[in-house]
Amino acid sequence: MCEHSSNGLHRRSLFKRAAAASALAATSLAGIGVPSLAYAAAMTREQRDKMSPDDIIESFKEGNRRFRDGKMMQHDYRAQKRATATGQFPAAVILSCIDSRTPAEILLDVGIGETFNARIARNIQNDDILGSMEFACAVVGAKVVLVMGHTACGAIRGAIDGAELGNLTGLLDKIKPAIPRTKYDGDRSGSNYDFVDAVARTNVEMTMEQIRSNSPVLKKLEDDGEIKIAGSMYHLVGGEVEFY
Repeated sequence: MCEHSSNGLHRRSLFKRAAAASALAATSLAGIGVPSLAYAAAMTREQRDKMSPDDIIESFKEGNRRFRDGKMMQHDYRAQKRATATGQFPAAVILSCIDSRTPAEILLDVGIGETFNARIARNIQNDDILGSMEFACAVVGAKVVLVMGHTACGAIRGAIDGAELGNLTGLLDKIKPAIPRTKYDGDRSGSNYDFVDAVARTNVEMTMEQIRSNSPVLKKLEDDGEIKIAGSMYHLVGGEVEFY
């Protein structure tokens, strides 16, 4: 196995330390070094609890590298489905945008039972999402709350340009505070995607702040070192998930 594949398997073992026993194959395609790994194991409570929040984030980074390199794991989803039918022990809860181009599980190369996922236009928080996050972390034991924005976001552009449409108007109003808070010299319109992306990053940061201020449960878990609330931006061009 090539060095890249070995490093990827090492990182992957943070999520699935029993993967070696349940891997259906661990060979490279002849001549091109593409890993052929089929993971049937689902994460156990013991495996999840041995990881730190930083371990989990590092595993996400490695998964995104595999996504960008076209060397994603060959998940045995049917086996993972069967393994998780009676219980689940996800390591993280991800709040991302509804945009069809931003499926977090694929971008981070994770399987069934590894992450909770909430999707809403412009990855904003509300009471229902906070309650879901509290369930994920305080009840089930997830250790990372990851807010994932993305470039060229239509909801951000609509908020900048003052778009109005039914219930969408109220949703965009929740994004608008990020606009004046964004420091940017130049054209501050929705037609300037550099500005749109700058506001998107500010919106992620504000969502993280709001999670901490609106959920004493999650704030205490973070203060106690039991979870980490992190931000990220997915770049539609290139496919990188930038963590911060």
